[in-house]
Amino acid sequence: QVQLVESGGGLAQPGGSLRLSCAASEIIFRGADMAWYRQAPGKQRELVAGLTRGESTTYADSVKGRFTISRDNAKNMVYLQMSSLKPEDTAVYYCYAFSRRSAEYWGQGTQVTVSS
Repeated sequence: QVQLVESGGGLAQPGGSLRLSCAASEIIFRGADMAWYRQAPGKQRELVAGLTRGESTTYADSVKGRFTISRDNAKNMVYLQMSSLKPEDTAVYYCYAFSRRSAEYWGQGTQVTVSS
């Protein structure tokens, strides 16, 4: 089955850390550009971090220096390491893939809540 499955969300305190994981079907992952998006209540979905097949990265200004996107090609996994979390990071986080066949895929999302 062609899919993206996120995990690792949950509750964190301000200043804390979480690591999100995205398991991808090989047919999607191989040669794909990967990214993490997020959507907070009442807001539009926004790009958080992107990682191309050529290992180029891009980050939203709001997370630069705090979040790191990475991939493990042997395991078909993408990660988002989030540190120095802020309440405004609270959102549903989605894994996204743009495959080498120009198809788009989304995961089901994982909730991240930053609160004391």
